[in-house]
Amino acid sequence: MEPLSIAMISDFFHPNVGGVETNIYMLSANLIRKGHKVIVITHAHSPGRVGIRWLLPSLKVYYLPFLPIASSATLPNFFTSLPYLRTILLREHIHLINAHASLSAIGHEGILHSHLMGIRTVFTDHSLFGFDDAASILTNKLMVGTLKNVDAVICVSHTGRENTVLRGELFEKDEEDPSRVIVRDSIYVIPNALVAEQFTPCPLQPSETITIVVLSRLVYRKGIDLLVATAPRICALFPEVKFVVGGDGPKLIDLLQMREKHLLQDRIELLGPIRHNDVLSVLSRGSIFVNTSLTESFGIAILEAACAGLYVVSTRVGGVPEILPEDMISFAEPEEDDVVRAISEAIQIVAAGKHDPIKAHERVRNFYDWKQVATRTEKVYDAVMKSRQIELWERIQRTMDLGPFAGLIYTVILIVDCIFFMFLEWYMPREDLDFVTHHWDKDIFARLVEEEREWLEEPAIPDT
Repeated sequence: MEPLSIAMISDFFHPNVGGVETNIYMLSANLIRKGHKVIVITHAHSPGRVGIRWLLPSLKVYYLPFLPIASSATLPNFFTSLPYLRTILLREHIHLINAHASLSAIGHEGILHSHLMGIRTVFTDHSLFGFDDAASILTNKLMVGTLKNVDAVICVSHTGRENTVLRGELFEKDEEDPSRVIVRDSIYVIPNALVAEQFTPCPLQPSETITIVVLSRLVYRKGIDLLVATAPRICALFPEVKFVVGGDGPKLIDLLQMREKHLLQDRIELLGPIRHNDVLSVLSRGSIFVNTSLTESFGIAILEAACAGLYVVSTRVGGVPEILPEDMISFAEPEEDDVVRAISEAIQIVAAGKHDPIKAHERVRNFYDWKQVATRTEKVYDAVMKSRQIELWERIQRTMDLGPFAGLIYTVILIVDCIFFMFLEWYMPREDLDFVTHHWDKDIFARLVEEEREWLEEPAIPDT
């Protein structure tokens, strides 16, 4: 495959920490190692993180001067990002963009604008959404408009794929059999992964205490209400059990109130927000990991905990059953009584010595690898670059198919976007842009990586 210039576009990126942020960074780093040029485009972060920053290994990040309104997401505006994205994508000679996350406004805008420059588009969906609340309805309608003209879609689990197909209406009725639908063939499943070396199990000291670890954003969607209801019951059933809870969010106050009500200050430890570098040290304190999410497309925290040698208990939701073999995890329905049952089962398994952390780590190491993820993603990019490009009139026709109301609105947005783009072509001609010269050599990069590794492995110079 010929080297590509790729732009990852999303509202969710470092310095924020999460599954989407990790996926973008690790995928970008491994694509760079394969000889591709990759940049990241995201919004500004306070204080003062605006402009261009560089991350290892040679990953250029553009922080556009847009501030988030809530949960790291920016306000959808459609047009104000066009001058920035046009300049960046043209001067960086971008061939393909990969937008990430349904709630990323800048990702949707990147797909809208990129077709005007002949740039191919891929969308990666990381989450599951419902169909019956206001936020999901609005997000899904935005998804339908965006995915009408995208070249390919990547999902992180098979359950996520089914959810995205329904939300994005990525199907059409069979003309011969109207009761049958045909799903678009440009929808792929590529799971997340992890760097197994960062989650090597630490040997636990012999102890009669069994520690249960919870690492999660403390929000309703993560099932913190279930944790609040079940933790006191587990503490009453098993006097040798302690909880360590890491994370931050609006449900922290509920955990504090539960701990005070049941006088469990010495049994439930609340750590607050945890940096990614400290995740292993927290996981190493326990032998069981509990996930009580009400919806989960993949659950990279579960994967990290299993790699660190913990036995996992999780609600059976979304794509979680696809992550681990059944002998490494106990499932529960998202109900209080069943969660108590599953945690009790896990305590008995760990107490009886039936779970080997080292073997669990070795198994997970062989299951997931970012190099494999990059290779599979590279094949998607290659298929997109070889596929037929969507013409403007076809894009307008597809957009009109959204319906008499949404179709008209999206079509007006598309036409205005074209007119604005033509104005920028006149007002800021391409010939006047400061184009980036890029000469990439895989052998040179391999030598730089080796030199960096040798430098890191050199013994520190002792103080004199």
